Amino acid sequence: MSSGTRRIVVASAALLLAACSAPAESADDRVDVTVTTTHAADLVRAVGGEHVDVTALMGPGVDPHLYRASQGDVRALADADLVVYHGLFLEGRMEEVLEAGALERVVALTDALPTEELLASADYPGQHDPHVWFDPELWVQVVPPLVEELSLVAPEHAEDFAAGGQAYVTEALAAHAEATALLDAVPDHARLLVTSHDAFGYFGRAYGLEVRGVQGLSTEDEAGVADIRRLVDLLVEREVPALFTESSVSPASITAVREAAADRGWTVHVPEEGLYSDALGEPGTPAGTYAGMLLANAELVARALGAQ
Repeated sequence: MSSGTRRIVVASAALLLAACSAPAESADDRVDVTVTTTHAADLVRAVGGEHVDVTALMGPGVDPHLYRASQGDVRALADADLVVYHGLFLEGRMEEVLEAGALERVVALTDALPTEELLASADYPGQHDPHVWFDPELWVQVVPPLVEELSLVAPEHAEDFAAGGQAYVTEALAAHAEATALLDAVPDHARLLVTSHDAFGYFGRAYGLEVRGVQGLSTEDEAGVADIRRLVDLLVEREVPALFTESSVSPASITAVREAAADRGWTVHVPEEGLYSDALGEPGTPAGTYAGMLLANAELVARALGAQ
């Protein structure tokens, strides 16, 4: 059995066990859940269904690396029955608020992930790349702990939470299979994904792409002239046809790389639409869900890099 298959089996079994877990307390009506990111909001809504009321602090297009909690955010956190955030320093300084100990029920989704499957941060020693949702087989492992936590808050809905979690996992892995087929068609010479910041390491690992970000793991990092020169050398040498902006990051760094490549005589295309990196798309659109975001990115990358 492959490691990926083992992870899927473990995730499915844990979801079923969570439905049978002993209740810690009861909840009246819907569970009030405050979440940080759009990925967490989509996940909680999928698992909780009609039994949860989700307040998301960050909306589409918001960069969690740069987000600062407002007084209204702190109030929403304090009033929640459950607080769900990403972790691995994705939320930057906001994690100081989340980890201060004043909140009764707090879940960091990435605490459930085995550290040996996380990518190290090249820029921050001792830390890990937080963009784990780009490896679907890794990301589905955050589902069972969420199911369990919701079941503790509202045990009368535990079976529904388990069913919602299983449906989310199934949809995510189906999108992963489709994305794999799309990206397998990218020619070998063009299998280089250059984006605004270094958010796609797990995506590259999952789909066999070499990934370079103009900026580091955090959008607070800035690219230097030497960084841009090295990227341009690689683009020209490999004849890579496209660069990619991101929906939640300024396109300035990608524009600088494209212009530098043009000065070297290599024309590189930048698709009008950006990749979804640190935030999902608008609610109600296909990219407003995890599976939809994954497929939107895969389709854009495959098309722009000349999938055959």
